[in-house]
Amino acid sequence: MKLLRGLLLSLFALCTPAAATEEVVTGLSQSRVGITVNFDGSEIMVFGAVARDAPAPEGPLDVIVTIEGPSGPVTVRRKERVFGIWVNTDAVEVTSAPVYYAVASTRPLEEILSATDDLRHRITLPQMVRTIGVAHQAEDTGLFTEALMRLRTQSGAFSRQDGGVVLERDVLIRADVVLPANLTEGIFRTRVFLLREGRVIAEEEQLIDVHKQGIERFLHRLALDQPLIYGILSLALAIAAGWLASAAFNRFRT
Repeated sequence: MKLLRGLLLSLFALCTPAAATEEVVTGLSQSRVGITVNFDGSEIMVFGAVARDAPAPEGPLDVIVTIEGPSGPVTVRRKERVFGIWVNTDAVEVTSAPVYYAVASTRPLEEILSATDDLRHRITLPQMVRTIGVAHQAEDTGLFTEALMRLRTQSGAFSRQDGGVVLERDVLIRADVVLPANLTEGIFRTRVFLLREGRVIAEEEQLIDVHKQGIERFLHRLALDQPLIYGILSLALAIAAGWLASAAFNRFRT
């Protein structure tokens, strides 16, 4: 009897179609971005494809693409008008915030991403800005975090594009993300998520190397490695520029 039951279970397993395993394979239009004197921003195209070992399951497939710059602590200050003068009053040090963060998706995040998976993978902007252990610094620390996100969104450092990812035939993926002109050097991380029913089912990561080039890199390294020489050169250039401006003014006046 047990042998017959085992055979029936084996036949049932063979007849039952296996659930499709979906993976994502991605690439970047460029993995290195050079910051030069006339750098005015760049555009990164994230592309990819969905790989399956069986027919796709029923239900909508969604994609989220994020690009994240280096993170670090940020001090947010509140200004208040005291006796007609704007002065800094309270200050909160945000534990960690990226210098740049962009998120694009096939549909609005609220419709495709569950709160549990957002917390697990840290996808939305509020999850990227961390304020661990700052409740004692001010009574309303949440307002400081919201102010940081608002200011960086206005400057272009933070962005969100609902519908910014194109998914063709549930296979081909494409997203165009604009990097602003005021980029910071460092390694930028690109992540691509596949989602079904609010859950992340696959993820892939790529890295972008953002670095200074030419005279920008020379001056940057000089300021870090030889600050005394950099200060002397800056002073000499300031004196020379002042002398040239004075000479030009005197010649124009005569």
